[in-house]
Amino acid sequence: MNKQEIAQILKDIGLLLELIEDQPFKSRAYYNGARIVEQVEDDLQELVAENKLVKLRGIGKALAEKITELVVTGKSSYYEELKAQIPSGVLDLLRVPGLGPKKVRVLYQELQITNLRQLEYACKENRLVTLPGFGEKTQEKVLKGIDFLKTFQGHYYYAEAYSLALEVLELLRDNPGVEKADLAGSLRRSKEIVKDLDFVACGNNPGQIIADFCQWSRIREVIAQGESKASVLWDTGIQIDLRAVEPSLYPFVLHHFTGSKEHNTALRHLAKSRGYKLNEYGLFSGEERVSCASETELFRALDLNYIPPELRENRGEIEAAEQGPLPNLVEAKDIQGVFHVHSLYSDGKNSLEELIVETIRKGYSYLGISDHSQSAFYARGLKAADISRQQEEMEKLREKYPQIKIFAGIEADIKPDGALDYPDDILQSFDFVIASVHSHFKMTEEAMTARIVKAMSHPAVTMLGHPTGRILLAREGYPVNMAQVLETAQENQVIMELNASPARLDLDWRYLKEAKERGILISINPDAHRLEELDDIKYGVAVARKGWLTKEDVFNCYSVTYVDKYLKAKK
Repeated sequence: MNKQEIAQILKDIGLLLELIEDQPFKSRAYYNGARIVEQVEDDLQELVAENKLVKLRGIGKALAEKITELVVTGKSSYYEELKAQIPSGVLDLLRVPGLGPKKVRVLYQELQITNLRQLEYACKENRLVTLPGFGEKTQEKVLKGIDFLKTFQGHYYYAEAYSLALEVLELLRDNPGVEKADLAGSLRRSKEIVKDLDFVACGNNPGQIIADFCQWSRIREVIAQGESKASVLWDTGIQIDLRAVEPSLYPFVLHHFTGSKEHNTALRHLAKSRGYKLNEYGLFSGEERVSCASETELFRALDLNYIPPELRENRGEIEAAEQGPLPNLVEAKDIQGVFHVHSLYSDGKNSLEELIVETIRKGYSYLGISDHSQSAFYARGLKAADISRQQEEMEKLREKYPQIKIFAGIEADIKPDGALDYPDDILQSFDFVIASVHSHFKMTEEAMTARIVKAMSHPAVTMLGHPTGRILLAREGYPVNMAQVLETAQENQVIMELNASPARLDLDWRYLKEAKERGILISINPDAHRLEELDDIKYGVAVARKGWLTKEDVFNCYSVTYVDKYLKAKK
């Protein structure tokens, strides 16, 4: 191990010490030691062999021992011990402009933030504002820094990718040589996380479509370019793949590149069983291509009803399409009101009145406010006095805005033993209660399941919030037996939340179909902490469609009269 490598490990030790404890003199000793090692002219091997390290100014006995171990073994047990105390993702936080070791230590120790996605989510829930050494401006700078870093990451939230995809699609369709253009790939199937964007276009001159595409100013790099396809790196860092074909091939190419791979394989087997050959170039009967003007006609040629892109995962959609029309999947226009909205009373950015006015402007007929409960001290959770004050304000606002129904709710923490965060008399004061897990994620599956099941069995609980606790690209959901949770929801008529925040999209679409089959209602909730996040509902709708949900399966697709009666009956 050379001087530079040893110096770097000493610097890393200094950094780790800053992250672990507030004793700057210890960190400084290792930073100084790194500088000395870099500048020393004598051979380190000789200094160690002759036990002369301690004679170097600034190198004490403890530091000399660490350097000796590095020189002799190429390793440092102290360094490994320190690394074991800090999750590796914490070091990534230091890449955010404006975040030094002191601030990262506060984030880790106070909020248990261990990676960039957790940090982003904490910013969007205004968790940094009240931390020592932070504030609103620092939080805004951190968010901007994260946006910069995300350019160079390889995975994207559905919401991030979809926003960009609309821009690309508009540019493609503006090309006079393009007859049709559509989104394909995992984003068209509404997967919650995507790695790249896929598009399909058609026109009389596919090669020119590709050539025009590769000249766009926002392309950072052309990875590959051919007559019918191109792969480029967009200026945001995401890869975009484009296929261009003649119009007669368009339905086949669009279907093929929408996927999924499993769906395509199953459909090819079905086609073969019926005497056809299916691939991206067409549906063939012998050597002759079957003419299909659309994907609908392609499915019809195979005696299938149309399968929406969101369902193409080989999870029963082909069998269902053989038997009859698939369900009319829920649409954003079906949503009639919103629940799970945070205000200034806890960690939201807007007043009750601002939220009400915006909800009216969006055409909703009801709004359910649910701030955090008292255990969520980091989110300024509501004490009993806060609840009374908030409900008094709501009553006045109901008189001022009679055109919308305002429901008073709470997002009550589920304690480790399964108890809720307030006594029953306080819980009874709310129109609805969302029960959520916000702490103690590392329980066993059995213990976590028992905890959630107990909470859901409480008669005051209306909904289970973000049921698995996952934060996409930040942390896995906590271990829980979801079959048992769904059974409990069915037995106790607890509504399951589909949290529409792009960072959650929880309940996962893979469980939604089972919930539907059990007759469990789903509420698509934005978990909004600011006005613009009310629009996140559309991402929840995309996931709901992927989970086979119709508007009849979604609680907040029902009228205000129905919802009001339901909540009163539940209470």
